[in-house]
Amino acid sequence: MLVDCVGILVSIAFLPYAAHSLRLGEQEVLGQSTEDLSEWLPVSNPTKSFWIDSPNANPLAAEGSEGALTDNADICIIGSGMTGISTAYHLSKLLPESPSDPLTAVILEARDFCSGATGRNGGHLTPRAFMEFSTYSELYGEQEALKSLAIEHHTAEGILGSLKSAGLERAVDLVEGGHINIFFTEQSELDAKADYEAAKAAGADLRGVEWMEKEYVFSKFGASHPGVRIPAHNLWPLKFVTGLYNITKLKESKLSLSLHTRTPVVSISPLKSESRELLSRRWNLTTPRGSVSCSYVVHATNAYTGHLLPQMRGSEGIVPTRGQIIAVHANASAEALTKVSWSGDPGSEYWFPRPVNASEGEKPLVILGGGREASAPGYERFVIDDSTLNPVVGQSLRQFLPDVFPGKFDETQEPEMEWSGIMGYTRIGDPFVGPVGHGHDGQYISAGYSGHGMPRAFSCGEAVAQMIVANLTGHMWTIPDWLPRRYLTSGLQ
Repeated sequence: MLVDCVGILVSIAFLPYAAHSLRLGEQEVLGQSTEDLSEWLPVSNPTKSFWIDSPNANPLAAEGSEGALTDNADICIIGSGMTGISTAYHLSKLLPESPSDPLTAVILEARDFCSGATGRNGGHLTPRAFMEFSTYSELYGEQEALKSLAIEHHTAEGILGSLKSAGLERAVDLVEGGHINIFFTEQSELDAKADYEAAKAAGADLRGVEWMEKEYVFSKFGASHPGVRIPAHNLWPLKFVTGLYNITKLKESKLSLSLHTRTPVVSISPLKSESRELLSRRWNLTTPRGSVSCSYVVHATNAYTGHLLPQMRGSEGIVPTRGQIIAVHANASAEALTKVSWSGDPGSEYWFPRPVNASEGEKPLVILGGGREASAPGYERFVIDDSTLNPVVGQSLRQFLPDVFPGKFDETQEPEMEWSGIMGYTRIGDPFVGPVGHGHDGQYISAGYSGHGMPRAFSCGEAVAQMIVANLTGHMWTIPDWLPRRYLTSGLQ
């Protein structure tokens, strides 16, 4: 299928939330007004994240925050998380194939480098193996359900490939431990098995899937529930994005890249130009440090998209949603915990133990996120402030691991760190990817990952890079086999 990058891509109807976004009555909150969100920019004093605020974790934190501002660029990317850096990385890979002159690109970040959701998430790189396949198939058809799996496997392969080619596996604490989804109810296990059978019948690759009875899970891991294990990794997300930026910056290509942190884009306005050249300057981006004129704009701001694109506010656009995470030491050895990562169903918890120095007998630090079910009926929807914590969610997180793994965690043990971050949710539970639409020529968006960005954002950034290069070279953009059609924008007016 061929799609014209210049115009509207694909017209789609908004469908109900997919299963992973429908939990615990959250959909009822989508009708809330957003008028109380007077400020859509990230707050200036966010909670301290383990990933960001550990010593020497963020060498690019203040990169480009002082001195002269790049005031003219071919491409402006707003946001320095996984999506923004992936877009730049893939542009650098694609441009050597382009006959055009070298391009300039600038990344603008409101706070420190990678200080949004990517620098605050759980660190899981877990592509969906089959979960919710039946729901996707019913809503969108079998081929779209298969693409829902394909994009996540494409993402994992792309991230792992970039790490291995650059020799960065140890630098980002890459762990291949597999992932267990634990079932707290009989119904959740039955639903998962039905998804497995549906995916198997459709021809999905289910190698490495291992079903485990609760007796085995208890003997091996200490939890009295059945589960299913699938192939997966975990890593330090900020260190990966840092490495990816450095690869892109140093790569010999037709892309000249710069970065300005602590430089929020407060508005975008059109520039008057009679030129019809693709690289004529169409947009003026205003920041507190001055303005940047550019030809293309990439909105990679996820939950904060509504600041520059007011049409994306509200339940039909992207809903900011606060997540909360703790880092807590286990009361068991690394050998007892193993390297596996976990998630709980039907709740929203996800966790894994960090690598340790076993020779020193160090007790593992476990990263645990979720707990939003405790904040019902609001579920932290329409909360855009990550400078504060929800004590109800925090208490739920503190109780969770001691309850699931008796004896391996001390319920009186306070977390080493606790932080929050803002996710961007959409009604269909999937991101918007493509041109912004009428009146926004040259502007693209990839945002709204609904709490499931690690296995999707890298590839969505790749798709946007493909669209821009296709537009620059006058070619038609072909939808990749791995990209679900429903992700594509329909104008977003």
